[in-house]
Amino acid sequence: MPCSHTRYFNANLLAMDYQSPRQRKSLHARIVQELGMKIVTGEFSPGEKLPHESQLLKEYDVSRSALREATRVLVAKGLVYSKPRVGAVVRPRSEWHLLDPDVLFWLVSSTPEADFFAELFSVRCIIEPAAAAMAATCASAEDIAGIEDAYQRMEAARSRDELLQPDLDFHRRIAEATNNDMLTYLCNMLSQALRESIKLSSRRPDTQTLSLPRHKAILTALQNRDALGARQATLVQLEGARMDIEEVLGHSASLPADLLSWVH
Repeated sequence: MPCSHTRYFNANLLAMDYQSPRQRKSLHARIVQELGMKIVTGEFSPGEKLPHESQLLKEYDVSRSALREATRVLVAKGLVYSKPRVGAVVRPRSEWHLLDPDVLFWLVSSTPEADFFAELFSVRCIIEPAAAAMAATCASAEDIAGIEDAYQRMEAARSRDELLQPDLDFHRRIAEATNNDMLTYLCNMLSQALRESIKLSSRRPDTQTLSLPRHKAILTALQNRDALGARQATLVQLEGARMDIEEVLGHSASLPADLLSWVH
C-alpha cells in the first residue's frame, strides 16, 4: 500500500548472548525467532528452501535435535513445510498462521505501521461490532459488571501507561460476554495487535478525553441490552480510534475514507 512515509515498529527482539551457555530451550527459541523473522520479512521467500541443515548447524552451533525442534515449531506456525531429502520450504503467506502470537509479533515488528493498521482496522470493523451486539443479548449481569469495572479503571487512569490495560480488558471482556468460545478465542488472538493499536493511538495528547465517551457509549448500550446501539457505538469508537492513529502518524494510514460504510 502506498504511503507518504514508512515507519516500522521498534519492537524489542529476543536478545541472546552467543558466548554464554544456554539451555536447549533457549537455543531453540533463538533459532525460531531468527528464522521466523527472516521468513516474515521476506528474506526467505515463499517456495524458497531454508539453508541446508548442515549450514544452520554450523551457523547456530546447536545440536541436530535442537535445530529439528525449531523446524517443527516453524512448521506448526504454518511458515514452512518439511520434506525428506528436500528440507524446510517456506509456505505461501496465505498459509501462515497469522494469529499465532509469535507470527503476529514478527508481523508487527516488521510491517510499516500504516499498512499494519489498515489490515487490523478492517478486521476489527468486522469482528468487534458484531461481538458487541452479541454481548448485548448474551451477557450475564456478571459479564456486564466486569465490562463496567474495566471502564471505571479507564476513567481512573492518570497516564497512558495506566490506561492501556483497562482498555484492553474492556475489549476482552466484551468478547468473553458473547459466551461464544470460538469468538472469544479469536479476539484474544488479536490482543497483541490491539495492544499495539491502543499504544499508538494513545500518543495523541488528548486521547483519554476523546476515548472515554466512545467507550461509555458502548457500555451504556450493553447495560441497556441494546444490540443495535452496541454495534453502532462500537463502529463510532473504531472510527474515532482510526482518526487518533491518523493524527499520530500524520497521514491517512492507508485506511480507506469509507472504512465504516461497508460494515453498517
